[in-house]
Parts: sequence; C-alpha cells; structure tokens
Amino acid sequence: MLFRLNLINPNRVTTAISAMAIALSLAACGGGSTTTGSSPSPGDTAASPGASPVAATGTAANTKLALASDVAITAAGASFPAPLYQRWFQDFNKINPKVQINYQSVGSGAGVEQFTKGTVDFGASDTAMKDEEIAKVPADKGVLLLPMTAGSIVIGYNLPDVPELKLPRDVYSEIFQGKITKWNDPKIAAANPGAKLPDQAITIVHRSDGSGTTAVFTKHLSAISPDWKAAVGDGKTVQWPVGVGAKGNEGVTAQILQTAGSVGYIEYGYAKNNNVKFASLQNKAGTFVAPTDDSASKALATVPLPENLRAFIEDPEGADSYPIVTYTWMLVPKKVADPNKAKAIEAMVEYGLTEGQKVSAELGYVPLPQNVREKVALAADGISPDYKIEIGK
Repeated sequence: MLFRLNLINPNRVTTAISAMAIALSLAACGGGSTTTGSSPSPGDTAASPGASPVAATGTAANTKLALASDVAITAAGASFPAPLYQRWFQDFNKINPKVQINYQSVGSGAGVEQFTKGTVDFGASDTAMKDEEIAKVPADKGVLLLPMTAGSIVIGYNLPDVPELKLPRDVYSEIFQGKITKWNDPKIAAANPGAKLPDQAITIVHRSDGSGTTAVFTKHLSAISPDWKAAVGDGKTVQWPVGVGAKGNEGVTAQILQTAGSVGYIEYGYAKNNNVKFASLQNKAGTFVAPTDDSASKALATVPLPENLRAFIEDPEGADSYPIVTYTWMLVPKKVADPNKAKAIEAMVEYGLTEGQKVSAELGYVPLPQNVREKVALAADGISPDYKIEIGK
C-alpha cells in the first residue's frame, strides 16, 4: 500500500469486497471528503516535540509560508488525480501544519460546478474548462486553469485466462458501442492469436457521473471512429449505447474487479494500484502500445501546451505514443479575498510543481516536463502578491 485511504463512500462501489479492494490499494479515492491532518500515519516517523514537521519526501518545514492563522481549504473535482492530490495534500500539511486541505473526489463535472458556484476554494477537472464554462465564473474571482499532472486512460478488463490483450482501434471503439459483444469475436481473436478468449458476453462498465475521464475517452473515440462520433459523441456525460454505470474511477475499477468478462476505462494509476489488467491499444501510427511513463510523455509532447494552458490530445501522432493521454487541471481563482488563504493556495501549487512531481510516477502519473512546470508557475504566481513561486530547474 503506497499510502492510506482514510475515506470511502460505500455508495460509490457496489459491494463491500470491492470497496475493501480499493481501500487496500488506493489512497483517498472515495466519494466522501478527506481532510489532511498533522497526525502521523502508520509507518510515518513522528516528529519529536518542538521539531519541525518533515514531509515524506524529507523536506523540512516551509519557513517561506508565513501565515497569520490556520487556513482551511476546501476542494472538489476529478477522481482521476485524487490519489495523487491526496498524497500531495497530506505531505504538504506535514511541512505546513497550519494548512488543511479537504479534497472531495466527486468527478470533473461536479468539480467545475462547485468551483463556479463558489462552494469550494478550488476545483479539479480532467478536461480544461470551455469558454462558456469560464464565462459563468464570477468576474470578481476568475479562474486559472493549471495542469498539475498527466496520465493515461487505460481499458481495463477482467479475463482470468488472458494475461495480455491487444485491441485495434476499430475493435475497442466497436466494443464500447456494443457492436462487438463476445470476447471470442473474430476481430479480437485476429489481434490476439493463441489467447484463450472465452465464449463470453462482454460487460461494458462506464462512468455514471459527470466525468472528465469520460470526456477524454469519448473525445478520443470520436476522433478515431466516425460511427462513434455520429451515434454517441463526446462529453463529460454521454448516452452510452450499452453497459453499466459506476461513480468515479474508483467505482469503475471496483466493478471491473468483481465482474468476470467486464471491460471499462479508468485512469492508469487505478489499474496499476489495484492489479487490474489493461490492454495494449493500437495508436494512430498502427503500433500496439502499452501505457508507460515514456509512451504517455511522448503523446503529451505531440501537442505543445499553449499560453492559456488548455490542450486536448485527441489522437496523438508518433509510433511510440500511447493513444489516450490527458493533462488534468486544478481550477484556481485568480483573486482570493483572504490574503492568508491566497498565500496557502499559491504555496500548495508550488509544492505540487516541485516536491509533488517526485511522487507522481510511483502512483501511476506522468511528471510534468520542465517547460510545462514553468508555464504553470508563471500563471499561478499572481494569486498572492505576498508569495513567490520558485520551482528551480
């Protein structure tokens, strides 16, 4: 177990067994809220009386962030980065014990909505807000779209006798459209000679909530399949032709784990940390590619990040690029009325761009390249006039 999960909403998974599987391997992926605290976790080294708190990365207490009083920050949004964000917020609290960050994994759609309504201090979404969404944010607050990490969306499956699976582009789009309904379909068999594909119905698992992961996945399917684009399209919510729904990446992960013959789309870290098998996918160049740090980084590099920090990678070029990759964004206000809170938010962003990137890979995320970190730091440095972001080289 990489770190603790100290919450889980039983409504987000369909059985107690599945909930336990998620709890044992992911941190902070549940549908409730987690508040960071300064009490050490099992296995953490407790600070001696009077000593400065030390983060898991070994960083000493942040003397740079001088706060007049304790700060409580609330946030909500995407389940895609939830395990990583919770790790960041827990470690950030250890070096800044006056700051507590409560993050709710509720899905990108709810994250955008709650941020816009002002019920949270910042939001999170796996797709950058559109112009019409930005226009709804109160003018006295504004919004910065900060890509804080990136990752791959994988097609996870539950076939005990099939340790490896290759899915051509036309095949996985037809599976999710309900056109390919059996695992031993000739198209799947042709791409997987020798595999013990069962004569079993395919059970599709998809998101039931407003989801940036869904938006990224369906945007990709629309890019590679005219039939999908015409019949289903893309968005945080779509009318799925077939399948069963589950809330959050954690809910889809649990449903795949408990349902033999199932297939669903989830963030790579959820698959990695729960031992969900996932397919190698055929990319635009015709190569079958597995999701790795390298294949994801190569996909990200095909679309330079513009000055507004919004990038959509629908179907990346390159023989070695994994085909379904996305940044994931924090939605942070440009103006924060409370100067104490403004400093704390800016320091939190700085932490994510520096120490936070060092734990990204172990949790299944892609560390941001230096040029992207620099662009994000420049955009975020105006949140507080009393704090200066320094990210180094």
